[in-house]
Amino acid sequence: MFDIGFLELLLIGVVGLLVLGPERLPKAARTLGLWIGKIKRTVSGMQREISAQLEAEELRQKLDEQQKKLDESLGQVKRGVESIGEPDDTQAAGKAPGSATPEAKGPSNPPSDQEGEPREHASPLERLDDALARKAHRDTADAASDTEGTSARPQDSAASRAKDSSAP
Repeated sequence: MFDIGFLELLLIGVVGLLVLGPERLPKAARTLGLWIGKIKRTVSGMQREISAQLEAEELRQKLDEQQKKLDESLGQVKRGVESIGEPDDTQAAGKAPGSATPEAKGPSNPPSDQEGEPREHASPLERLDDALARKAHRDTADAASDTEGTSARPQDSAASRAKDSSAP
């Protein structure tokens, strides 16, 4: 900080002794030491507060970045789940009219309230629940149609498992 050597301190001491005298010099030196100590403590306290504020700001920035990443991931998951719940337009366009069973048509309808009108202003959680329910219903309907139309499949799969287990 200051470049004060021994000679400078000796000169200050001699001037202080001449100006203050031998009776008041010890009291003045003690008061000066107390003031210097207070100044040092104040400066070190300010440095600690500044460093703590800088660390807090860095943590806030990291938290904001993580929150943005989390929000983006959550949005992707919501879009993925909602796309699973929505009817697949390419499948519906490829089928002939009237070829779908009533069970398959039911879950593809948009969620509705008691009057049968679509719930456009439903909360995201309600929409998610409805989409998952439609998917589960569609999966059970698909599984039921698969078991009705293919009764010979279990025998074929047993034969293929026997072939797989005999293979080296």
